[in-house]
Amino acid sequence: MTATTADAPPPDLRLPKRRGVELLLLIGAVLISVYGYAAVGLAKNNAVPPDVAAYGAGLGLLALLAHLAVRFRAPYADPLLLPIAVLLNGLGLVLIYRLDLETPKDQAAPTQLIWSTLGVALFIAVVVLLRDHRVLQRYAYLSVATALVLMIVPIFFPAVNGAKIWIRVGGFSFQPGEFAKILLAVFFAAYLAANRNALAYTGRRIWKLQLPTGRVLGPIVAIWLLSVGVLVLERDLGTSLLFFGLFVIMLYVATGRTGWIAVGLLLAAVGAFVVGSFEPHVHSRVQDWLDPFASIDAGRGPGQLAQSLFAFAAGGMLGTGLGLGHSILIGFAAKSDFILATAGEELGLTGLTAIFLLYALLVARGYRAGLALRDPFGRLLSIGLASILALQVFVIAGGVMGLIPLTGMAMPFLAQGGSSVVTNWIIVALLIRVSDQARRPQPGQAETGIIAPVARDER
Repeated sequence: MTATTADAPPPDLRLPKRRGVELLLLIGAVLISVYGYAAVGLAKNNAVPPDVAAYGAGLGLLALLAHLAVRFRAPYADPLLLPIAVLLNGLGLVLIYRLDLETPKDQAAPTQLIWSTLGVALFIAVVVLLRDHRVLQRYAYLSVATALVLMIVPIFFPAVNGAKIWIRVGGFSFQPGEFAKILLAVFFAAYLAANRNALAYTGRRIWKLQLPTGRVLGPIVAIWLLSVGVLVLERDLGTSLLFFGLFVIMLYVATGRTGWIAVGLLLAAVGAFVVGSFEPHVHSRVQDWLDPFASIDAGRGPGQLAQSLFAFAAGGMLGTGLGLGHSILIGFAAKSDFILATAGEELGLTGLTAIFLLYALLVARGYRAGLALRDPFGRLLSIGLASILALQVFVIAGGVMGLIPLTGMAMPFLAQGGSSVVTNWIIVALLIRVSDQARRPQPGQAETGIIAPVARDER
């Protein structure tokens, strides 16, 4: 009997890796950044900057090296994560360069480019050397010990702008707390993954909230309280708020209990009231938030928050154009905490919305990778890392727009800050590794080319 077409074996279809899509998006991200760099030069000096080709070549080379690392070491990774990071980093360099033109004696863009290069180098190292994200689960307690050391060390160094969060040695300075964020996320993910059943189903029930036993919940609460206490001592309240939000989000994801969200919001409100009432540095920021124009009424001129609000208002719908704003009037924090005001003034509401959508897409893809994973540790780690980015954007954007009291933090990839940009590149590298594992075909899928729904683990 002759074989018919129906009897033939199914073709060997491969799942799409989307590396070509990633490369095209990277080219677009680099071109947009180069265009912004040239537009700033034309607006300020009526000429394209002479080093625009070098800037484009440098950014393009970094993007290409990162792409090659992903192509050969994480071929199934999400194709949007790397292009979004490159675009945000490129826009940040453009905005810092634009503000450098107003401060010839304080050039931050060259240093930021060096930090960005280091960040991409560490991104490549993580993608190449970390073959499986589950290896990190073995080092949970080492991670939390290292994180606590990194947070404690700045106490012994002088305060900068009211906060002891910097380590300065000669002309070199960095914020160790930035790296502690990743280490704490690893610890929370490992501990909650190992104890998720006990956290969800054991303990005493009070009203609608299931409180786990102290033996299970105690260690992680103690670590969280210790880390937040150190940060409050250092007056690093922005990072304290971030750690608190990260803890509540990951606890909710691990247990599936919505009551933890309510408890977290209640504790956050009580803590904010107490700290805002009795800590002078925070109290002054709360007063500025409640009445940002009080200094104008008192005849002292506008403060930083008032200048930021003026910048957003001046931008309108389409902005004044790159290089044509006056956000430098904000003062010393224009390149760091208030970099978003420059984007709002010169790119307008349209450009600002585009930036927020990029952040939202970056966070959403991180959540998507986590939800597609079978192992609880990877799911919690991915959601925790994406939540770090989301919380940073919320806290910073809310502060400079007057929605919440201002806290000193760096906008991911955009703002001046070497420790921040390096940390964010490491976060993206870990999300790349997790998404590669999530999208990688399981045995039996390669023959059909169909990705079956991922079953959730039994709790």
